[in-house]
Amino acid sequence: MTDSTTKRQLVIIGGAEDRDGDSQILREFVRRAGGLKAKIVIMTAAAELPRDVGENYIRVFERLGAEAVRIIDTETRDDASSSTALEAIAQSTGIFFTGGDQARITSILKDTEIDTAIHQRFSEGMVVAGTSAGAAMMPDKMIVEGDAQTHPRMEIVAMGPGLAFLPGVVIDQHFSQRGRLGRLLSALVQEPAGLGFGIDENTAMIVTDHLIEVIGEGSVTIIDESEATYNNMGEILKDEPLAIFGARLHILPNGYKFNLKTRQPILNQNSVANVSIPVASTNI
Repeated sequence: MTDSTTKRQLVIIGGAEDRDGDSQILREFVRRAGGLKAKIVIMTAAAELPRDVGENYIRVFERLGAEAVRIIDTETRDDASSSTALEAIAQSTGIFFTGGDQARITSILKDTEIDTAIHQRFSEGMVVAGTSAGAAMMPDKMIVEGDAQTHPRMEIVAMGPGLAFLPGVVIDQHFSQRGRLGRLLSALVQEPAGLGFGIDENTAMIVTDHLIEVIGEGSVTIIDESEATYNNMGEILKDEPLAIFGARLHILPNGYKFNLKTRQPILNQNSVANVSIPVASTNI
């Protein structure tokens, strides 16, 4: 049963996380999932080669000291009601969604018994993590696919339902490495969630209730479109460029935090008190 002290924790990874070195991000996931008592379930629904991908993560999580690690491979929706899988989820302290194709995750799992079971355990305090495609599916409306390295236009991004672990936002991954600012802006205008998060590779945003902390070697780009004063979505054809005024842009590297309730970044405690937080605010 959930009580007022239960924390809901997400580890949302921008992809290409370190698995062979210090493994900072995966190490933090294991720590939050119970450390040496962690019981981790790896969800491979997104992967083209689920067994290979799953075994790679088994190796990492066992090296980091998790007590038990197992794979749940769901190739069809029929697999999403497996009693064995449901029992493993009920006993788990952490769920990890691998990368691949986020549309496969939702087409196979959404509104199934496994989906319900994971959300129930999440509400009870189990940690949910995902990398790449496993990060994209975290909101209630996700980026299914889209072009990168281009300016914002309606045609460059397609949206679809996500698994709603972090509703009311849009998340993109491999962000700086693949030049995805344009498609994140386009997604925000299509689905006015207000907040968009672009997560770099080997970088994660850890969400604990309403507080986000950034860890890893890159940054998380946050676009706050909630107070934007204008966009031209109602005036253009799908291949014409978007105009957006008054959106706010924040860049948060390792150690910085963000409050989802106040929509404000929080200064890194290791920073000198009189140094301004590295946040850019601009009209887009």
